[in-house]
Amino acid sequence: MMPLVFTGATRVLLVGHGPAFAKRRALLEASGLALTLHAALPDDAALDSARLVFGAGLDEAEGEALAAAARARRIPVNIEDVPHLCDVHVPAMIRRGDLLFTVSTAGGAPAMAAALRAWLDQRFGPEWADHLRSLAEERQALRAAGATPPEVMRALTARIRDSAWLDCPCAAQKR
Repeated sequence: MMPLVFTGATRVLLVGHGPAFAKRRALLEASGLALTLHAALPDDAALDSARLVFGAGLDEAEGEALAAAARARRIPVNIEDVPHLCDVHVPAMIRRGDLLFTVSTAGGAPAMAAALRAWLDQRFGPEWADHLRSLAEERQALRAAGATPPEVMRALTARIRDSAWLDCPCAAQKR
């Protein structure tokens, strides 16, 4: 497995219908990707412009056709809940502004991924978006002032340590 984070410029095609489609649409929209929606199998032009393809709520024949069309164009594809039609998997996620936690079990143990996601969700609340934003602003200010990358890293590491953000009783206890 190799985790990747796609930028907002990535053109994503989502094909499908029903509740699974709506759920996948919400997830992709929250990610800020450039999303194009199709209720039925898209035409060649739509596929040719995509860089990542998702299918959700499709029947077996639709999923196979979409996966084949994407793969023929060397576009990574994910057909929800059909592992053999997936080149990529979507991990369990927690988003706190630009801070993104992901958990993947390569599809082998979704219950574990869900449990770890819930564990992280309880321990990293909405305030973490502000923590990250303030660190990003400080990083920009240090770089603008001429600090070298190692100096920036030392300063921000000290800020994280001094803030005690990571000093919490949430560390796993040995049993």
